[in-house]
Amino acid sequence: MGADGVSSHLSLNAVIFATDFSPCSVNAGRYAAPLARQFKTDLLICHAFELSEPAMEVEAEHQHGSKSEQRRELEAALHSAAEQFCDGATCVAPRLLEGDPREKVPELAQTLAPSFIVLGTEGRGRVGRGLVGSVAEGILRRAAVPAITVGPQVPPFQREGSPFRRILYATGLSPAAAHAAGHAVAVARASGADLHVLHVIHPEDVEDENRMRQIRGQFGAIIEGIAPDHAQGILNPAGFVEVGNAHQQILHHVREFSADLLVLGVRKTSHLWLEARRSGAFQIIAEAPCPVMTIVR
Repeated sequence: MGADGVSSHLSLNAVIFATDFSPCSVNAGRYAAPLARQFKTDLLICHAFELSEPAMEVEAEHQHGSKSEQRRELEAALHSAAEQFCDGATCVAPRLLEGDPREKVPELAQTLAPSFIVLGTEGRGRVGRGLVGSVAEGILRRAAVPAITVGPQVPPFQREGSPFRRILYATGLSPAAAHAAGHAVAVARASGADLHVLHVIHPEDVEDENRMRQIRGQFGAIIEGIAPDHAQGILNPAGFVEVGNAHQQILHHVREFSADLLVLGVRKTSHLWLEARRSGAFQIIAEAPCPVMTIVR
C-alpha cells in the first residue's frame, strides 16, 4: 500500500459500466468488459433515469408494484446490454438506478469502492464534437473513484484481448498527480501493457531551482511508496511540458506514442479540472483518440 493509500497491486470490487444505450456507450462497454476480466471482478452495467410525469402517475396510481412502460422498456434495454457483454468469464449484473445519473452513478461507485467507472460520451456541439456531454461531465466531476471515459474520437474497439497495450501516464509533480501512478501501474500490470510517462509542470515551478528540487523530492517520495518497482521510470525527468499548453502537448504525445489509454491525475483545484468545458481535462477527453482515465483528488 502506498503512502497515500493507493497500491499499484489494485484489487477492485467492481467495474461499473454506465450506459445510455448510445453507440458511444456500446464502445465504452467493449472496454469495460475486458477490464473487468483482467481485474477478475464483476461488471455492473447501470443506467440511471428519471421517471417522466406520465410514468410517475401510472406508478403512483398502481401501488402494488405495477411498472410504467418507461421502466419496463429501460429494464429490457439494460438486460439486453448485459447479455451483449456476458461471455461466461465475468459476472455481468444489470442495475437500473432511479434518479439523476450525475448523482446516482458516482454514489454507486463509491458504495462499491474500490471500483472503476467506465462511460462513453458522444459530445455535443454545433458539429457534434469537441465537447464532453453534460451528463458525462457531471459524473466525472462527482466521481470519487477513477473513471475511464471513451470520448467521441475513440474508434470502435474490435480486436481480441486486452484493450490497453500502450498506456500514457501524463503527470505533474503534485501529490494528486502522484496518486494516479498507482492506478496507471495497476492497469498496466493487469493489461500487460507498456507504460510511458509524460511529465507536465507549471512554468512557475521551474523559475526557482530550489523550489523545483523540493517539489521533485516530495513527488519522488510519494512515487517510491506507491509504485517502487516503477519509480525509476516514472521519475525520469524527460519530456517536461508546460501546463499552459498541457492539453495540446498531452494529445500530441498520445498520438506519437499510439496510446490505448491516457491516465491523468488531476487536482480538484487545478486549472485542468476547473476551467470551462472547452479546455483542460474535458477538452482532452473530447479530443483524445483513446479512452482517458481521470483520477481526481
